[in-house]
Amino acid sequence: MFTLAEENYLKAIYHLENDCNVGVSTNAIAVKLKTKPSSVTDMVQKLADKKVLSYQKYKGSVLTKKGKSIATNVIRKHRLWEVFLVEKLNFHWDEVHEIAEQLEHIKSEELIKRLDAFLDHPDFDPHGDPIPDKNGIIKPTEKKLLSQLQKNQRGICVGVKESSTEFLQYLDKRNIGIGTTIKVLDKENFDGSMTIQVGKNQLHITEKITNSLYINTKNHV
Repeated sequence: MFTLAEENYLKAIYHLENDCNVGVSTNAIAVKLKTKPSSVTDMVQKLADKKVLSYQKYKGSVLTKKGKSIATNVIRKHRLWEVFLVEKLNFHWDEVHEIAEQLEHIKSEELIKRLDAFLDHPDFDPHGDPIPDKNGIIKPTEKKLLSQLQKNQRGICVGVKESSTEFLQYLDKRNIGIGTTIKVLDKENFDGSMTIQVGKNQLHITEKITNSLYINTKNHV
């Protein structure tokens, strides 16, 4: 059995590993979890003793097979609960992350099995993130950041890089969500900002926003 804090560490390291594809530094974990590097050092040692990660000085932490299994299981529960909260309890997509953070630590495998079946085995959560299957396998999705698109390219929004309440509310005000078609009308080389078309509206958005939206351009020109 792993504690709530240990599961949070494993989940954080899993996400950081996927972002950098190398060992995860103590400082990166501290920033991700908003804690002190000294606290991270202590927890990393505990997790290494439990054989769920390996740590090498100057190379950072890498999850073992067991560690990845635990992390993807927590992520699976989190994303299934988000689907449940949005589809069955009518929460909005900017309201569910913190609630799912609490629900993801429920230990009952039977409950999650039944939850998955009740939801008809969804592939994605309300933010467009893929839901790992019961074996921890995540189906690859075809997507790129909006910032990678060029002028006159278009595609469908399939995910968000962050799920903060502020960012999701920002998107809501501009009628941007999962499934929204976005066309790049202009792109500024100077600051990376874009003019995009969403429905009948033209919007000017910053580089920060273009680097926070995932787009699928398949079958779009």
